[in-house]
Amino acid sequence: MAIGIKITLHERLYLRDPQETILGKKIIKHSILLFDEVGFEAFNFKKLSKSMESTEASVYRYFENKHYLLLYLVSWYWEWVSYLIDINTMNIEDPKIRLKKIVETLVFASKENPHVEYVNESVLHRVVIAEGAKAYHTKEVDNENKEGFFVNYKQMVEKISKAVLQICPKFPYPHALASNLFEMANNHIYFAQHLPKLTDVTVKEDDYQEVEEMLEFFAFRLLEQ
Repeated sequence: MAIGIKITLHERLYLRDPQETILGKKIIKHSILLFDEVGFEAFNFKKLSKSMESTEASVYRYFENKHYLLLYLVSWYWEWVSYLIDINTMNIEDPKIRLKKIVETLVFASKENPHVEYVNESVLHRVVIAEGAKAYHTKEVDNENKEGFFVNYKQMVEKISKAVLQICPKFPYPHALASNLFEMANNHIYFAQHLPKLTDVTVKEDDYQEVEEMLEFFAFRLLEQ
């Protein structure tokens, strides 16, 4: 059953908040599917408007270009994962169990239910894995950072880093570990599926258990030293 979660994202990412209208939600839904189907390079608003039986002009009323649209979707995922971390660690006092639950959330966020009706979390997860880095590995990253475009990512990393410090208050690299856990969760799924000689884990369809075990190994070995 779908639920009515509204994710709060930076207002400069869009011209009109797509979560506020039926057409906007349709843009989100179909852009996720199209990014997954053709990739960032081949994606354009003409193809998107055709897939959703609308016009390019209607898409441009919501997003300035496909870069901002991708960044919007990736930011949505960052905020979704952050929300799930809060839900999944609620009332867990043991810091080690909290971090294990966070790792599980990073790996299996796409399987969480209930879901948002106009967002297929499983497909969005594939988009983040395959295309997510293109949202911030750009020439404009410094300017966009000054604008606050990556605040959702930073807040999620801050949340994970606090969990790290609860286990080991003197650990010198909590933010580095936090961001690496998130990036590893995505990169090693991608490696296992497409570049298997770059990883030691195996992914079968959407079974990411080995990825979760690897992340726990790295995190707790570092924190137990």
